[in-house]
Amino acid sequence: MLVREDIGFFQTSNIDSCAQQQEEEVLNELFLPLNLFQMSIQTSTDSRIIQSIFQVVLISLLVLGSVRWILDELKSNESRIFQLYGFRQREAVFVTKEDQLDESCNVFEGQWIWDNVSYPLYTEKSCPYLVKQTTCQRNGRPDSYYQNWRWKPNSCDLPRFDALKLLDVLRNKRLMFIGDSVQRSTFESMVCMVQSVIPDKKKSFHRIPPMKIFKAEEYNVSIEYYWAPFIVESISDHATNHTVHKRLVNLDAIEKHSKSWEGVDVLIFESYVWWMHQPKINATFGDTSDVREYNVTTAYKMALETWAKWFKTKINPEKQRVFFTSMSPTHLWSWEWNPGSDGTCYDELYPIDKPSYWGTGSNQEIMKIVGDVLSRVGENVTFLNITQLSEYRKDGHTTVYGERRGKLLTKEQRADPKNYGDCIHWCLPGVPDTWNEILYAYLLRSHRNSF
Repeated sequence: MLVREDIGFFQTSNIDSCAQQQEEEVLNELFLPLNLFQMSIQTSTDSRIIQSIFQVVLISLLVLGSVRWILDELKSNESRIFQLYGFRQREAVFVTKEDQLDESCNVFEGQWIWDNVSYPLYTEKSCPYLVKQTTCQRNGRPDSYYQNWRWKPNSCDLPRFDALKLLDVLRNKRLMFIGDSVQRSTFESMVCMVQSVIPDKKKSFHRIPPMKIFKAEEYNVSIEYYWAPFIVESISDHATNHTVHKRLVNLDAIEKHSKSWEGVDVLIFESYVWWMHQPKINATFGDTSDVREYNVTTAYKMALETWAKWFKTKINPEKQRVFFTSMSPTHLWSWEWNPGSDGTCYDELYPIDKPSYWGTGSNQEIMKIVGDVLSRVGENVTFLNITQLSEYRKDGHTTVYGERRGKLLTKEQRADPKNYGDCIHWCLPGVPDTWNEILYAYLLRSHRNSF
C-alpha cells in the first residue's frame, strides 16, 4: 500500500506538473504581445531619456561656450562688444590710505620743493588744448625752471596725481570750472593732466561760448569751463567779445549763468582779478537802469551773497560737490620781495623764500569777505585757499611770453616788461597744476571704494 500510495503520489505529481507546464505555455502565448509591448515601452522610455540627457548636455556646452566667449571678449577693450555698443571694461579704482588726506592735514601750508624728476606732469607739446596765453616756452621764454617745483604740505604729502584714477572717480559725472581767465587756465591745466591717457578717438574738445567742454567718452566724463568773471551777470559775460575797462555788474542777477551750473556734479568757482581794476566799480542792484558807483569790496560782498542765495536754493549737497577757490595772487612790483628794486615779475627764476609772504596783489579784505560768506553757507562748500602757496611763485607768470588783447607781444613790447609784462596769468605747465592736484586730493578723500 505504501508502495502504491507512493506510486500514486508520483503519478499524480507528474500529471499536475505537466498540466502546470501546459498552463504556463498557454499563458506565455496569451501574454507574449503584452510582454513585447512592455519591452517596447521600456526601450522607448530609455531612448527618450538618453535623448533628453544628450540635449541638456549639448545646450549646456553651447551656453558654457557662449559665456566663455563673452568673458574673453570682455577682457579686451578692443572687443566687438565694446566696438558695437561703445562700452569699455570698467577697472575698479581703489583709493588707498596714501591717496586720502588726513582730516588734520592743512594742504595749504608748506613749501615748494625742487623736483625735476616728477614734474612737470605734462608738456606744452603733449597737450594740444593750451592757448597761446599760457604756452610760455612756445612763445620764447628761455627757462623752464618754473615747471619743476612741487608743493609739499608741512604735515602730509599730496597724493601723486593719477589721471586714470581721477577719470574713474569722475565716471558719469560733469566737472565745471567757473570764473575768469585765470580759472580758464586752471581748466586747461586739468584737461592737460588727464587727456594723455585717453585715446584720440575717445576724447573731444568743443568751444561753445561761454563754455569750453572736454569729454572723455569711455568714462562719460565731462570737464568744462564757464566764463563768468564776476560770477554774477555783467556786460563782460561774452567769452571773447567783452569790455575790459568799462565794467558794469548786476550784483543781484545770476540766473542767466546759473542755469548752466544746475545739475553739474562738481563745481569750482573763482572770481577776483576782474574786480580789482579800480577801487570803484559801476554796478546795479534791482533796477538795471539805476547804475551806481560802488566800492569794490562792497560790491564783491553783495555779489557773493547773491551767489550764496542761489547755492542754498539750487544745490543738492547729497549729489553735488562745490568748491570755491581763493584769489590768485599777482606779482606786479618786485620791491615787495626785493626791497629797493624797481621791476616786476619779469625774469624771476625762483620762488620767494620768505615764510608767510603776502603781497599787495592779494586783497585781505576780499579774503575775509569770502571766508565770512562761505562760513554762513556751511560745510557744503570746500574752500580751496590757494592764495598763500601761490604768493611764493613770482617766477610762474607769463610776463612778456603771453598774449595781450589776443595777440602775442611784439619785439618792442617784450623789450618793455614793466609796461607790457603780465604778472597776473600763469605759464602752463605751472602753478595751476598744483591747484588741481589739491582739488584731486579732495575728490579722492570723498570717494568711497566699491566692491
